[in-house]
Amino acid sequence: MLDPAERARCRGFARPSDRDRYRVAHVALRRLLGTYLQRDPAAVRFVQEPCPGCGAPHGRPAVHGAPLHFSLSHAGDAVLLAFADAPVGVDIEEEPSAEVAAEVAAMLHPAERAEVAGLPLPARPSAVNRCWARKEAYLKGVGIGLGEDPSVTYVGTGPTPGSPDAWILTDVACPPGYAAACAVRTRLGDCLR
Repeated sequence: MLDPAERARCRGFARPSDRDRYRVAHVALRRLLGTYLQRDPAAVRFVQEPCPGCGAPHGRPAVHGAPLHFSLSHAGDAVLLAFADAPVGVDIEEEPSAEVAAEVAAMLHPAERAEVAGLPLPARPSAVNRCWARKEAYLKGVGIGLGEDPSVTYVGTGPTPGSPDAWILTDVACPPGYAAACAVRTRLGDCLR
């Protein structure tokens, strides 16, 4: 069911578990896209949209000739998929160690860094993880990924996400030890569900 580029990427993983996770995530994506688009999943052809930062074809992945937007993320043993009629991004992350959380926190928006610094040490990894999942979901939805410095856009570290202009950010329920978020671009200020 996977296309030649997906099969090559799958073969490129050194660990069998990483190959299996990639394969499961991409087969699930193709099967759901095939269902939504009423096509053979193996016939779904992916393209890269232009990057909003430089215009090169390395932006958000899309299905050739289809109005349906999608996003895929996987971490550890979890996979998160989203489909919408507007640009969408999702991210799922495993909770980092305290050391990694401190490194990541240093890269966040100044207000997010202040929020993390105001928390007790044991609460910081979860807050950073929540923030990072929101940030990546938003940046994937925009199509620029980490082409935007993580310190630019505020998404928040607390229980309620901030929402950048023209985007709705939502935390997604996920297994313990993970954080996940979904970002959907609004049309004319209306939230798409």
